[in-house]
Amino acid sequence: MGNTLTCCVKPEASPSMGRRSGPAEPDYESEVYEAAAGDAVAVAPSPAALEPAELDLGTGEGHHLQHISDREMPDELALESNPSDHPRASTIFLNKSQTDVREKKKNNYVNHVSPGHLTKKYSSCSTIFLDDSTVSQPNLRTTVQCVTLAIYYHIKNRDANRSLDIFDERSHPLTRETVPEEYFRHDPEHKFIYRFVRTLFSAAQLTAECAIVTLVYLERLLTYAEIDICPTNWKRIVLGAVLLASKVWDDQAVWNVDYCQILKDITVEDMNEMERHFLELLQFNINVPASVYAKYYFDLRSLADDNDLPFVFAPLSRERAQNLEAISRLCEDKDLCRAALRRSLSADNFIGVQRSKAILSRGRQHQEGKRK
Repeated sequence: MGNTLTCCVKPEASPSMGRRSGPAEPDYESEVYEAAAGDAVAVAPSPAALEPAELDLGTGEGHHLQHISDREMPDELALESNPSDHPRASTIFLNKSQTDVREKKKNNYVNHVSPGHLTKKYSSCSTIFLDDSTVSQPNLRTTVQCVTLAIYYHIKNRDANRSLDIFDERSHPLTRETVPEEYFRHDPEHKFIYRFVRTLFSAAQLTAECAIVTLVYLERLLTYAEIDICPTNWKRIVLGAVLLASKVWDDQAVWNVDYCQILKDITVEDMNEMERHFLELLQFNINVPASVYAKYYFDLRSLADDNDLPFVFAPLSRERAQNLEAISRLCEDKDLCRAALRRSLSADNFIGVQRSKAILSRGRQHQEGKRK
């Protein structure tokens, strides 16, 4: 860019700006600062003011700063590290649950306890067992159980207690009753989290897909805002994620005032403020790709399998087999129609050419017959 040199340096590291005089504001994006060439290059900034990644200075004539596009992005800032945005990144809740799962398997082995999966029903040549949960139509009860179990592992195996005031239940209580301080010192049990989420979904008549999107938004918030879900904020974070997921996913969204009917002591103004802060912390990124949704669904099934959560398996009946066959044929017909539409123009031209040749050949045979 002409006489402009580009480098990744903090504002306080610039020779013309000097050292930082006040506290820095939070920044969630990597910034690129440009320093004008000339006299500014001659004044070398102090090593302590630079980022951990050192500048690559050339050995030829003058100094050459490495271009920002040639530098490797740190792993923690890479897009692939965020599971709520990238389908190849492993979900956070599944990683946090592995410690407990390994410990549970170890205890079962030491105590000679048979794993739960040995008692499950498996299909055979004569009988096929299926559950009523699919990626397009998950079972509501089982999905809510899995999502709340994922939240439980987030709280139990959190890295720290980083939080924001808008989500702190001590500053913004959900009930008028006085909550003892001892309540915020202990991690909630899974059944308590499940009871809270089940109440919201039952009263608002939300779907199982909404529960999966709720978990996506929750992990996206924790990643973007760099906070932890802990005993003091888990209810308000979950409430904000449910509120946003219901508005994005469901055709008939639940209004904020409707949640005030479910949670009697919360105000509409508080709900509006929490929703606004939630969106700002998500950087208004409410998109959930189909690949990310499917990844969360199957990871939740893996979580349920590791923790022996029951899926309702039943033998495949004749009626259900006929329904599955009808759905399969319908999908095949749709695929064939799409393929036919894509090839309609070329197929018509090809058929027209073939027909014209056939007509000409019959005409030639008729003429040859008259001549004889």
